[in-house]
Amino acid sequence: MAKPVLEWTARVLAAAGLAVDAYVHADLAPQYDVVKATVSQGDLFRIEAALSALAALLVLVWRRLPADLFGWLVAAGGFALIVIYRYVDVGKFGPVPDMYEPVWYTEKWVAVVAQLVTVAACSVLIPLDLLAIRARRHRRTVR
Repeated sequence: MAKPVLEWTARVLAAAGLAVDAYVHADLAPQYDVVKATVSQGDLFRIEAALSALAALLVLVWRRLPADLFGWLVAAGGFALIVIYRYVDVGKFGPVPDMYEPVWYTEKWVAVVAQLVTVAACSVLIPLDLLAIRARRHRRTVR
């Protein structure tokens, strides 16, 4: 009984973190439309919001290793980019605008916490998925 409770708790936390990340990025996107190269930072925020929303849905509904890996990658990638663009002035990079922003503000903190919660929750789900795959394979070979 402990495994289903752990799994569903991790799924709800991962989906909630991804949903918060999606909301924050969608909410902030319009004010970043002016930061532009080939694409605007607002457009990149909308892409992050869409990927986070899709990942939240997949983690809750599909409940398979690819969905949990996707959720982990979206959250970890978003976190990495926030930290990089907070501390490193990368400059314009191809079609990506200069997104250096050396400040912390509430929405950025909320996104970071949501992403880290998601990474932690998916880090619990991924081994559980691998164990389930192994158990299914074992059941097939025993028959």
